[in-house]
Amino acid sequence: MDKSSSLQNSPAPVYATLDEWIKQDAIPFSLDSAPSLDACVDRLIASLDPSLKLLGLGEALHGGEDILMLRNLLFSRLVEKHGYSAIAVESSFPRARAVNEYVAGRGPASYDALQEAGFSHGFGRLKANRELVEWMRAYNADGAHRIKLRFYGFDSPTEMMYSDSPRQILYFLLDYLASIDCPGDQEQRLRIDRLLGQDSDWENPAATMDPEKSIGLSPAAKALRIEVEDLIAQLQVRRPELVAKSGKNRYLEAMQYATLGRQLLNYHAALAQKSDPGERIVQCLGLRDAMMADNLAYVVSQECSQGRVLAFAHNSHLQRGKAEWQLGSNQLAWWPAGAHLSLIFGPSYVVIGTAVGVSHANGIGQPQDGTLEARLTGTTGPGRFIPTYNGQGLSASEIAALPERSASTLNSTYFALTPQSFTDFDWLAVLNSSEYTRGGPELVQRGK
Repeated sequence: MDKSSSLQNSPAPVYATLDEWIKQDAIPFSLDSAPSLDACVDRLIASLDPSLKLLGLGEALHGGEDILMLRNLLFSRLVEKHGYSAIAVESSFPRARAVNEYVAGRGPASYDALQEAGFSHGFGRLKANRELVEWMRAYNADGAHRIKLRFYGFDSPTEMMYSDSPRQILYFLLDYLASIDCPGDQEQRLRIDRLLGQDSDWENPAATMDPEKSIGLSPAAKALRIEVEDLIAQLQVRRPELVAKSGKNRYLEAMQYATLGRQLLNYHAALAQKSDPGERIVQCLGLRDAMMADNLAYVVSQECSQGRVLAFAHNSHLQRGKAEWQLGSNQLAWWPAGAHLSLIFGPSYVVIGTAVGVSHANGIGQPQDGTLEARLTGTTGPGRFIPTYNGQGLSASEIAALPERSASTLNSTYFALTPQSFTDFDWLAVLNSSEYTRGGPELVQRGK
């Protein structure tokens, strides 16, 4: 994995202490002051390798309102001044196609019509996501803007406690082929329909924890996997014809759906494996992040002639090093999307991790003395960007000795900064505080 510094062709400076690094390199900003944030973004972008294609912005927790505000303001500056043409968010890849149609001025007449169907995880209900999408739609409607913005989801078609039926993906493929072969292979469609059965069987939330509840290794599911391989083979061998009839972009989109269909069926098969529960969950987490990385690679390939891409997801998906999660008695570790992206893109992938000082609405109190959050929020400004230099030129002994702050009592998606954060992220964006997301589900008190 390439962990070389993302700073443009310059060696990392050497600092005797972490406090000296923070004092010299922290760039303060305020979300209430567009000029201060714009200046920070401009300095950050100017420092990066000119080959940059994909910029990741992680979130320290789902539901941090101020992190979502930072994302929206960052993306608008990237679009207006730095050649960005698309944003990809942690939401279902196939569902997001409807959102992109809306952004393009097509599809439904209002955001309300797609806030459920166009997003996974309930993210369509978040007010900041509505504001982002409406801003993109208005931007595209302005004839002065030659490059039109595009919206993508790059998550797998899965939720936290269940996975989607493969139906939407496979119907997309069948419809694509039917649009060329009109009326298409009706026998193949009927076979696939029979094998799909009821969506509720695929989407049973109990299957996440109980392999007996999953149909991923049933005879029908195994036969469906063969059907998908046949579809992929058909797309491959007919490539010249299909590209000529549909255009290259539609063909590549169909291939991405086909690959995602294969991966989703593999995910369902992993759910059905009667193995150690921890191992089974790790396998599924790894498959999900691999799908995320493949989807982002596709997005970048689609945008390469238009502009760069901003990806937004939880820190743990975009970080370079192994992701870890304590689930009950199981300590789970897997390779996240960011690790794959670092291999795929090298210095063309840069990731900013976020952190918060205090968020009472999310059950996050003051960071303990000596933690990285306490040190960083002790500097000027309600927010600041700072380069990590991948830990190079910084005090290795201080990094190793950094204590980890306490967890959240309300929001289980909160992950604190650790010594690994220096190599997981190229930059950090640290906010003194954050409210809870407008439109998010109610948080429930957890045991400390």
